[in-house]
Amino acid sequence: MQDKFPGVIGQSWQDSTPWLEPVVQPPAGAPNVVFIVLDDVGFAQLGCYGSSIETPRIDALAAAGRRYNNFHTTAMCSPTRASLLTGRNHHAVGMGMIADWCTGYPGYQGQVTKRAATLAEMLRPIGYSTLAIGKWHLTRAREMTAAGPFEQWPLGRGFERYYGFLVSLLDHWNPELIADNHAIPTPRRPGYHLTEDLVDQSIGMIRDQQASAPGKPFFAYLALGACHSPLQAPRENIDKYKGRFDEGWDVMRECWHARQIELGIVPPGTRLAPLDDDVRPWASLSPDEQRLCARHQEVFAGMLDHADAQVGRLVDYLADRDLLDNTPLVLLSDNGATAEGGDFGDINIRRHYQFLEESFEEKLAEIDRLGSEHLWNCYPRGW
Repeated sequence: MQDKFPGVIGQSWQDSTPWLEPVVQPPAGAPNVVFIVLDDVGFAQLGCYGSSIETPRIDALAAAGRRYNNFHTTAMCSPTRASLLTGRNHHAVGMGMIADWCTGYPGYQGQVTKRAATLAEMLRPIGYSTLAIGKWHLTRAREMTAAGPFEQWPLGRGFERYYGFLVSLLDHWNPELIADNHAIPTPRRPGYHLTEDLVDQSIGMIRDQQASAPGKPFFAYLALGACHSPLQAPRENIDKYKGRFDEGWDVMRECWHARQIELGIVPPGTRLAPLDDDVRPWASLSPDEQRLCARHQEVFAGMLDHADAQVGRLVDYLADRDLLDNTPLVLLSDNGATAEGGDFGDINIRRHYQFLEESFEEKLAEIDRLGSEHLWNCYPRGW
């Protein structure tokens, strides 16, 4: 049954009045909104938070805006994303745990309840374009098929466009991707990397939207896979950090702590937390163990360095199009750094999830391929 027609239908067009739904006009001066969500990046791993890893583009955003030192996440992927997009407690919206581990109880449904609106569902009705790019991780695994249902995919939760991946982690060199509501072939072009692709897609969606509706505000939600395992980055970014972490995690944590005091991240006189009992002191490691662990950190640093440059490309695009001054940009990580890599890191993080062991000899043999398309590596918990 149709709703009552607001116009008039007479005997002819002369005595009839047509009617079309009015175009929704956003509030005057409505800003664009951009969220950039990093993955598994710790509190001290950005340059502007004391790290020696080079993140100049993110540091510039912090210098030009606000840098928070008491900002809380849920410490897990899906719950943080659910809270960020709804503004509500993760248990209250059904995402008390990552989507993969839903239990069927109210706080652990593995999807965001329809009783809570996402920011896209709030902004779209008032005239915003809504764009999602990258990691979603708010859908139950059984619903990630070509048959759907699609109600909990991004397009079912208020976004008009989507390009990215629904799962928690994937290969950054050879990802399995979704465009809107369907799977697409894995990109095979030479030199491909997921982080670059996601920023290219973000720029493309904004460009298309502004070309068709100049000045129409947009909400762009860019959730990178960096720096979730597998830690993978271009070789030049990794090799840039060769030798920089040879002193080990005990010395580096002291250096980064001192830098945080210098930057005002923590108050003067703040004492460093005791060493974690589960982390072996660096000095107790053999030369080969130190060499392997240091290389793992070089790979992580290269991946974060690479992601920083891609964030910079998006910021540059917004600035070049005179969009940046009217675009609040929020950058955060979904949780802190991961300890999943154990004492010496993993060469295939999928084994960790299956409770399968890797020998140290296996790990060391792959040291020169860390970060490449051949491995799904994750760094040691000491980092």
